Amino acid sequence: MARVWMFGPNVNTDQIVPGRYAPYMLKDEAELRKYPFVEARPEFAATVQPGDLLVAGPNFGCGSSREYAPLALRMVGVGAIIAPLFARIFYRNALNLGIPCFEADLTGVLRDGQQVEFDLASGRLIADGQNIQLPPPPAFLQEVWAAGGIVPFYKQHGRFPGQNA
Repeated sequence: MARVWMFGPNVNTDQIVPGRYAPYMLKDEAELRKYPFVEARPEFAATVQPGDLLVAGPNFGCGSSREYAPLALRMVGVGAIIAPLFARIFYRNALNLGIPCFEADLTGVLRDGQQVEFDLASGRLIADGQNIQLPPPPAFLQEVWAAGGIVPFYKQHGRFPGQNA
């Protein structure tokens, strides 16, 4: 089971991890696990569980290109992020780190704190007995997610996704 964490539209990287916490990343990346949504949802870092889902409105990850924002989410074990639209640079950073991002609008379907079953491989959610099928991602994304990110994928395969073996 996974908990749903609901967020509105236009969640920016400063809301995910405010810029003033960047020096902690430079000292010790592990410190970052204390700061995701430290101001927007102060309880988040202490109570999020590995596999929990973030569900948001459009334009998730907008704002500055803060690589440590998705890194902090990976460090606390976010299972996937579901939003109708992602900021391009955030989406790419999440892909590089192996964080699954699904483009779908579930803001009117799911609720904050709801417990759901989530199967990443099939992209299927079960919420209150209702089956919800997320749009299937391309095969190369699934391969990168399975490897844990683009660097682990490269280390395992000696190539980037889409390159000939």
